[in-house]
Amino acid sequence: MRGYTREYTALLADDLRTPDAHATMTRIVDALWGAFNRATTAGGISWIGFYLPDPADAGVLVLGPRRDKPACSPIGLHGACGRCYTSGLPLVVTDVANLGAGYIACDARDRSEVVVPLLDAWGRCTGVLDADSYDTGAFAEHDAWQLHELLCRAGLSHGQCPAVQTV
Repeated sequence: MRGYTREYTALLADDLRTPDAHATMTRIVDALWGAFNRATTAGGISWIGFYLPDPADAGVLVLGPRRDKPACSPIGLHGACGRCYTSGLPLVVTDVANLGAGYIACDARDRSEVVVPLLDAWGRCTGVLDADSYDTGAFAEHDAWQLHELLCRAGLSHGQCPAVQTV
């Protein structure tokens, strides 16, 4: 693992909450993209966005607000986002090759990702925030914890960050 360390202090100090969850998600992806996109940060993110459950099909997630390129949608629950969604646990993927056949490759250049659940007040997962990087080992538990805290402060998630899974 390369051990990139992102500083989330300024983002956590910003009030990204709005009365509308979709607008809040948009503000979050814009803020994270501005702070950590590949052009501005070593080990930077190549894509960031939300996946939400499809109201018409409980077996898939659909794309929500995202930056900065298209992504797969809908996606099944077998990939990293689905694993995070069904378990309700954050997931750090140090190398997407570790996911084997379960990996959903929206961009073949992506090498690592972090996926954080949105948890309601009862601990049920209502969606996920997914960040990808072209670099192997670009994310660590620190990223999962800080992203969870950001989601909580924005009113999109609740409670303490659950144990982080690392693959």
